Formats: sequence, C-alpha cells, structure tokens
Amino acid sequence: MKTNRRCRALLAVSLNLMALLFSTTAFITTHWCEGTQRVPKPSCGKEKKTNCLNYSGNETANETNQNVVHYSWETGDDRFLFRYFHTGIWYSCEENINASGEKCRSFIDLAPASEKGVLWLSVVSEVLYIMLLIVGFSLMCLELFHSSSVIDGLKLNAFAAVFTVLSGLLGMVAHMMYTQVFQVTVSLGPEDWRPHSWDYGWSFCLAWGSFTCCMAASVTTLNSYTKTVIEFRHKRKIFEQGFREEQNFLDQEAIKYFRERSVQTVSRSVEVFMDSASLRKPRLSPISAHVGKVSEIHRDVC
Repeated sequence: MKTNRRCRALLAVSLNLMALLFSTTAFITTHWCEGTQRVPKPSCGKEKKTNCLNYSGNETANETNQNVVHYSWETGDDRFLFRYFHTGIWYSCEENINASGEKCRSFIDLAPASEKGVLWLSVVSEVLYIMLLIVGFSLMCLELFHSSSVIDGLKLNAFAAVFTVLSGLLGMVAHMMYTQVFQVTVSLGPEDWRPHSWDYGWSFCLAWGSFTCCMAASVTTLNSYTKTVIEFRHKRKIFEQGFREEQNFLDQEAIKYFRERSVQTVSRSVEVFMDSASLRKPRLSPISAHVGKVSEIHRDVC
C-alpha cells in the first residue's frame, strides 16, 4: 500500500512539474501565434537594393539588378512583401524589412480598447494559474517526502488536488480569453499589424500541454486520495470484523468457564450441606439403646 501510494504521488509531482515548466515557458515567450503580414515594399536606396521599389526610373540599374521590382500598375501585388511575425501575451515581434533582426511592440497596445480588459483578465488568470501550480507542487512534495502518517498524507493529497484543479480551470479560461483577444485584434487591430495569414505557434501548444499535464496531475492526486481512503477503510473493516469474532469467541469461552465454575460451586455447596447435616443428626448411646429394647419386650409381654 505504501509503495503504490508513493508511486502515485511521484507521478503526480512529475506531471505538476511539467505543467509548471510548460506554463512558465509559454507565459514569457512570444510564439503563441505566428504568420505573415502583407506590407508595402520600401523604397530602394544605397543600402537597400533588393525587395524594394525603384522610383528613380534608372533602367540601367534595373537591368543590372534583376531583384529590383519595376513600379507598374499592371503588377500591383509586386509592391508588397510578406514579413514574418510572432506574437505572445506581452509582445508582438515582426521581421525588420529595412535592417536585420526584429522589432517588437507591446501586444497590449495593439489590442483594441474594447478587448484590453479581457486581455488583462487573461494575464491575471495566467499569473494565478502559475501560482496555484506552485502551491500544488509544494503540497505534493510535502506529501511525498515529509509525510509520516497516512492521515497527514490524505490531508495534503486533498489540498493539493483542490489547488491543482483550480489552477487548471484558471489556465483554461486564460488561454481561451487570449485566443479571443487575438482573433479580435486580427480584425480590428492597427492596419500596419494585421496579419495576412496566421496560425498557432509552439508557445500556444505548450500552454495547452501545460493544462493537460495539470489536469492529469489533479486526476492522479484524486485517484491516490480515493484509493488510500478505500484501502484504509477496507483494512479497518477487516480489523473490526476480526475483533468482533475474537470478542464473540472470548464471550463464549467466558460463559462456558463461568457455567462450569457455577456447577462446581453448587456441587461443593451441596456436599458441604450434606456433610453438615450428617454432623448435626443425634446419635443414641449403647445404654439408651438397651433400655429401649427392654421397654419394647416388656410392652410385648403385657
């Protein structure tokens, strides 16, 4: 029983730790959603001669550099390029088309005014989700390494399960609220930010993976609590049943013993009484017996 309970506790701690690591990583990274943005090409210059628009009309320059796009109304789509972007809870980073590297801006500033309250609720829920995961992980570690009695282990199991379930519910709500805010921002966000195509990134997958591990840890903890209670009650029932059978056996032996003692006591009392009665019965002396016989003979002659 103790070995199985320890294995279940170790499994719950491992799942909770994975959920904590996944949620923290997803919270601080910026790859919840990623895709491309359709933006106008910049003007060509001394440093920028590819993927740009040439307004100088220099045909020789265009012939020597095949990557320079001719500005014409017939091929208007060539005036745009698609740059890569990725967005998280805190920041949205985009590829810098004028230089190397990326440029980032706050996603909270990009969200529409009507959705900023929901976004802040999502952030608060994510923070509470991580805090409750830490509390549940601490309680599970206490139950695993510092619990000496079964009753203390059951109490820690119950509290750890409650905190883990609450954290999982908060995490689910936070992920759904952020998804809603992002979808609204795609439609109503700034013109220079709206994505042309997008999909969910690895941070989003980590967030939902964290939720899955969290719920698995809570189910494992509840399962451990339930099995421990059932096993404890079963052993208690067996002990009480054995105690009753032993008590009934002792009662029967006691009744038999006292019955035999009472019979022996009564028999001894009867023997003592008979002995005392025999001692109390009067005995005639020889002279008195002879006088009695003479009196009887005389009475017969007369």
